[in-house]
Amino acid sequence: MIAVMAYSYHSLTPVDVPLMKGLLKMFGNAFNDVTTYQNEVPDDGYLRSLLATRHFIALAATADAEVVGGLAAYVLDKFERDRREIYIYDLAVAEEHRRRGIATMLIRRLIDIARERRAYVIFVQADAEDNPAIKLYESLGTKQEVYQFDIGVTR
Repeated sequence: MIAVMAYSYHSLTPVDVPLMKGLLKMFGNAFNDVTTYQNEVPDDGYLRSLLATRHFIALAATADAEVVGGLAAYVLDKFERDRREIYIYDLAVAEEHRRRGIATMLIRRLIDIARERRAYVIFVQADAEDNPAIKLYESLGTKQEVYQFDIGVTR
């Protein structure tokens, strides 16, 4: 008999700081970058404030109260028209929960939020060698060949 895991999906609000911290932990493990996501976790007040803004969206998928997937996105208000774009900054699913439709469901939830906020597009980047992410994004949208440039900021 195959056990089917039930997942719950949450749009995080200021009262969901524990889920946000679980999301950070999951990102660190999924991206194999625990240092970035766990060494300087913001305090609860900062996370509550961030989750209260309209320019940040965090979604979490849970199984048995553990965060097993999620995404973080930013809402960009456009200047040329009264509309928005949404940028998926991070999207990941814990390794043992991959290939079960979690990432697709998270993006579908984000599409609903985008409609509510009058966004006209959601965009996301993927590393050229990240074939699973590219396959997922191609199944949901149109691929564009672009260049990304990181411009350092020194103090």
